[in-house]
Amino acid sequence: MNNQYLPNTPEQRRQMLEAIGIDSIEELFSYIPEKLHLNRPLNLPHPLAEAKLVAHMEELSGRNKVDAVNFLGGGIYDHFSPTAIDHILLRSEFYTAYTPYQPEVSQGTLQAIFEYQTMICELTGADASNASLYDGATANSEAAIIALGTTKKDKLLVAGTMHPWYRQVLATSMEDLDAEIVLIPYKSGRLDIDVLEGMIDKDTAAVMVQSPNFFGIVEDLPALGKLMAEQKALFVVNTDPISLGLMEAPAKLGADIIIGEGQGLGISQSFGGPLLGFMGVTEKLTRRIPGRVVGQTTDTQGRRGFVLTLQTREQHIRREKATSNICSNQALCALASSVYMSLMGPEGLKEVARQSLLKAVYAREQFSSIAGVEVPFKGPWFKEFVIKLPKPAAEVIDGMLEHGYYAGIDLGRFFPALQDHLLVAVTEKRTREEIDGARAALQEVLSR
Repeated sequence: MNNQYLPNTPEQRRQMLEAIGIDSIEELFSYIPEKLHLNRPLNLPHPLAEAKLVAHMEELSGRNKVDAVNFLGGGIYDHFSPTAIDHILLRSEFYTAYTPYQPEVSQGTLQAIFEYQTMICELTGADASNASLYDGATANSEAAIIALGTTKKDKLLVAGTMHPWYRQVLATSMEDLDAEIVLIPYKSGRLDIDVLEGMIDKDTAAVMVQSPNFFGIVEDLPALGKLMAEQKALFVVNTDPISLGLMEAPAKLGADIIIGEGQGLGISQSFGGPLLGFMGVTEKLTRRIPGRVVGQTTDTQGRRGFVLTLQTREQHIRREKATSNICSNQALCALASSVYMSLMGPEGLKEVARQSLLKAVYAREQFSSIAGVEVPFKGPWFKEFVIKLPKPAAEVIDGMLEHGYYAGIDLGRFFPALQDHLLVAVTEKRTREEIDGARAALQEVLSR
């Protein structure tokens, strides 16, 4: 255990071991069963001096291709992030803040979270929002847990058009809860509502959909909301917050729980994280919402103040009474999204959504005009679309990267029948020149 990056010297470690009456670090962990021991050295390189380590890390980071034009999506998007966000996040009172259990010294952090909750409610139409979750996938699973606990039923009808990774996380979360997950079939990239209607029964806890879905198609939420109004199951909608700049708030269409990934709200892609899960619920579900909730109140002198409310840390320690094992949040990412929404305002968010949609329409028209390229899914869509290629998508992606474009996501990774289908995302950042360049590159790659 002689590691130069550990702050304790060998003598200090010896003294601590002596104080507790043992001779070695290995003895400290002797209670771990032998069958769980690795019994070999870790597969790590030899230690390096700081200067050599910095040079090594710079060499590794230099292998990343960061100058390609980005058409990647599938839950993480290349939206514009105002510079002001980073300046605010780098204030030490925000990036060093931990759990604000002492309101008398945490008013700034608490107010920032309260403002975030308020804006999420305005965006989704929900009555209440929590102080954020880890990401869209875990928010999806937490929504399922709320549904199971509220309805006392055990079946979840989950859209086959939902992000496959969200469905995988959901399946993992449900393993020990004896919940049954049944996939709702789709046709032409959209849920088959007629089939869904026959699937709902007395054991159904929730119908869980994503709109826009994994293929970029907008589900028929008004029809789904009308159907669910006649059921005792909860209606859970996973949505892209940017899309709500143009589309009706899900709560106004009958959704009981609205969740999603908030990365597009001013958070960089950062090689896939950290992310931000948001959640909004109707008033009747407020006490079942997981994680932190910040409320506004007044102190003994009548001054406005903010406090953590509804839940305490002890609730999550008393596991048998807990509604969730989430007792933390993504406060810094939530702050980033709050700053983003404040800077953009309703009209700015609407413009981001409008530009993303119109540029995506132009890109789909350009790409589908190439001989052999088809648009397989019909219906309304937003910022993301699927094209069918005359070659395997993985091969096309490699060819496009040589031209300086991240072409999109190979759907064959998730759906074996879609090996030649590409999921393309277009945000407000893409220009006509970039889209035209991508079209020319795609045509060349396909003609090889």
